[in-house]
Amino acid sequence: MMKRLLISGLLLLSLTMAAATKFPYQDASLHPSVRAQDLLSRMTLEEKVGQLVCLMGWDSYVRSGNKVAVSDKFRHEIDSLHVGMYWAVFRADPWTQKTLDNGLNPALAAEAANAMQCYAIEHSRLGIPIFLAEEAPHGHMAIGTTVFPTGLGMAATWNPGLVQQEGKVIGKEIRLQGGHISYGPVLDLARDPRWSRVEETMGEDPYLTEEMGAAMVDGLGGGDLSLPYSTIATLKHFIAYGTTEGGQNGARSIVGPRELLQVFLQPFRRVISAGALSVMTSYNSLDGVPCTSNRQLLTDVLRGEWLFDRGIVVSDLFSIDGLKGIHHTAANYQEAAMQALLAGVDVDLGGNCYYDLIEAVKNGKVKEAALDQAVKRVLRLKFEMGLFENPYVNAKTAQKEVNNTAAVATAKQAALESITLLKNDGTLPLSKNVKVAVVGPNADNVYNLLGDYTAPQADGKVVTVYNGIKAMLGEANCVYAKGCAVRDTLDCDIHAAVNAAMQADVVIAVVGGSSARDFKTSYEDTGAATAEQKFISDMECGEGFDRATLDLLGRQIELLEALKKTGKPLVVVYIEGRPLNKNWADENANALLTAYYPGEQGGSAIADVLFGDYNPAGRLPVSVPRHVGQLPVYYNKPAPAAHDYVDMSAKPLYPFGYGLSYTTFEYSDLTVTGLDATFKFGCTT
Repeated sequence: MMKRLLISGLLLLSLTMAAATKFPYQDASLHPSVRAQDLLSRMTLEEKVGQLVCLMGWDSYVRSGNKVAVSDKFRHEIDSLHVGMYWAVFRADPWTQKTLDNGLNPALAAEAANAMQCYAIEHSRLGIPIFLAEEAPHGHMAIGTTVFPTGLGMAATWNPGLVQQEGKVIGKEIRLQGGHISYGPVLDLARDPRWSRVEETMGEDPYLTEEMGAAMVDGLGGGDLSLPYSTIATLKHFIAYGTTEGGQNGARSIVGPRELLQVFLQPFRRVISAGALSVMTSYNSLDGVPCTSNRQLLTDVLRGEWLFDRGIVVSDLFSIDGLKGIHHTAANYQEAAMQALLAGVDVDLGGNCYYDLIEAVKNGKVKEAALDQAVKRVLRLKFEMGLFENPYVNAKTAQKEVNNTAAVATAKQAALESITLLKNDGTLPLSKNVKVAVVGPNADNVYNLLGDYTAPQADGKVVTVYNGIKAMLGEANCVYAKGCAVRDTLDCDIHAAVNAAMQADVVIAVVGGSSARDFKTSYEDTGAATAEQKFISDMECGEGFDRATLDLLGRQIELLEALKKTGKPLVVVYIEGRPLNKNWADENANALLTAYYPGEQGGSAIADVLFGDYNPAGRLPVSVPRHVGQLPVYYNKPAPAAHDYVDMSAKPLYPFGYGLSYTTFEYSDLTVTGLDATFKFGCTT
């Protein structure tokens, strides 16, 4: 009897000690790759595939007043699908149908992230936390966060230090709310302004793009995931996505191998060396091969030549599905999944295809080792970020620190430095002792200032041009009239705009375009807007809104012509996501500026420039064409040089790098020392 009790006691002790013993993957002192390999060895096939799936996340929570909990849908996905990653949990916009009323403020976002992590960890057999990926091309796309100028505006500052600071703000705001992966920066080169996503890019030049992109990634943490606010920066879109045929989003790109290496790949290589740990594939194809299944680029170049084995490759939303539905290289979703995985795509954004890999592995169509390679990359990054030890965030800190005073000041500085003066006959800067008429469809429209990938904004958070000028001059010295809409020809009262002009000393006409989404616009499954609409919104730019013309739409030219006839000095400000036709303003306006999409402090910054509180310093990151018939127009075209057309010059209206200021300056007695010779020269500007 005593012997039995002794054996039972020893057995109980042994089981207790075994339960207390950590598996190697739970030992934080081990290297992340060692931990990832150990965890991988303990996972089922189904659990492995779950780590390679990134589902849409805005339906993962349920909000009731100021309380938030995980949804039944989320519970089902974790319990049965073993999902390891979610995208856009905090996203709010017309596509997701998340608003200020039913979406998440920073504190609720943090609470939602915590609830999701808690459920995922407790209901995962091995206690694996989830990754949350968020859109962040010019600020975290969530309620209450800081909205910076879009990519073109960032690039127009030509200031990597400022962009680095923006990256720090973006990374901090994402991590404070419980996110881990930032989608951005966008490194596509803008070679055709008809393309709908020009606004997201850093312009047409690979060097400017790589320097700005590297600065952004450095601000996002530079790949050091041990830093508290470091994110996994995801570079968009691999590759040559911004030079598609006809400016059509996702169409084929005609690029030779030399140009691909020298121009389009170089920014990605440079920014990866700066610490980017994720690359997103693109919807287009090169030489008949979809970029989402291009093994030569995703494996031979990215992994082999660039040694990008620490990072992950994620598909663009449903781009693996597109191998079947758009490119027709796969007969079904399983074939599409196999093509993408074997090409080098680690994560299926959207998740419609990669679950079919389970059957493919079981049937011997794909070796499990190919799957393991991708899973290990994802797990390693989770270990590097410390998610197994610290998966939760503080909701009170998120509420306090997101969009704080310092972040708003950075947004203001970015807007100031981006504004580009294109023409000035001496009218600018304006005196503060004048009465001004602020007119035009973009003069007092919050969302037209912000660009695509922007969440709903609380009243008073965004400064419009009218409000910025009114705050400077006082309401008595500032009169407003919309005049017309961006596109809708029936939404028009040019007579009211002329009356406003007649009451003023100077007219400031704010025209251009818009990427503002609204709840009446239809959207595709990918979130891209559908151009065919019953309701005519202002939206003429933003993902899915490619254009055949660059002219001002609606009755905007008619508005400008009527204002010109008043005889009052006319200052034209373009708010735009692509370089629009500026021929009329170049010929007729007294002064002309572009502010791109300047972000939440755009109106205040524009007022500072117009009235001389800030000397404009922006420079064009993309050429402004005279006519679509010239396209493509970019400064570094390979030889031979373009010759003039019969009916117009081949040169752009305003070239890359162009921009005026209020300052006159002189260079003299300069010495430039080269390797073989020394040159002296002088010039006056």
